Amino acid sequence: MSGIFHGPGEGTRYTARGSEMTFKAIAASTGGAFSLMERTIPASGRRPPPHRHAGPEGFYILDGSIEIVIDGRSQTGGPGFWALAPAGAAHTFGNAGDTPARLLIIHAPAADAYFEGLQTLWASQEPPTPEDERELMRSHGIEPVEP
Repeated sequence: MSGIFHGPGEGTRYTARGSEMTFKAIAASTGGAFSLMERTIPASGRRPPPHRHAGPEGFYILDGSIEIVIDGRSQTGGPGFWALAPAGAAHTFGNAGDTPARLLIIHAPAADAYFEGLQTLWASQEPPTPEDERELMRSHGIEPVEP
């Protein structure tokens, strides 16, 4: 495989929960080692259910304000803020402001297949129930946890 280059707006795109996600790196291009997405979250976007997984997940805020909760500890950050949910740590996040927010999220191992499934789940006329989302998470090795 030779190098991969993506310009602004290029990559594998998914939408769910009102968010736009553009993956710059996916399992197929990293041998499953990691995935990297740029995500735009609307102010009213639904948060992912609190969850944990085998590998770490990192968050780097580009625009707006994001609240990140890791093992019950909450921090809100703006552009330049970084947070890391270690492997096995329960976490969730969401837009903490009244304008769209944008961030980079890295998953190790790669998690793009989950987001492909999430897009399919959210494509119906009615939003999925939280239990529908938890079932999808489990099918991808992600463990939902009680808030």
